[in-house]
Amino acid sequence: MAVDMNMKVLVVDDYKTMLLILANPLRQLKFSNIEDVMDGSEALSKLRGDDFSLVISDWNMEPMTGIERLREVRTDEKLKHLPCIRIAAESKSENVIAAKEAGVSNYSV
Repeated sequence: MAVDMNMKVLVVDDYKTMLLILANPLRQLKFSNIEDVMDGSEALSKLRGDDFSLVISDWNMEPMTGIERLREVRTDEKLKHLPCIRIAAESKSENVIAAKEAGVSNYSV
């Protein structure tokens, strides 16, 4: 299956350094259409205003957390099928379960 390297990817994290760490491998893989934001509410606004193909997001952010944003995405008719990957520093089973219950597509530690 061919991957569209022009697909629009949104990277969400409240630390600028993490945005770079998450986006750089995508750029090395030749993805050319990457945007980033630093909180869940800004991400939700971007998602509702544009057509993204993938979201890679941190979980622990303010004012809107990654799980709150994901729950909003999953209830939005336009966005509910959008693949969302959660990036986390910890792998506590309760966090993985909460992410799956909220509708995360994949979980990476």
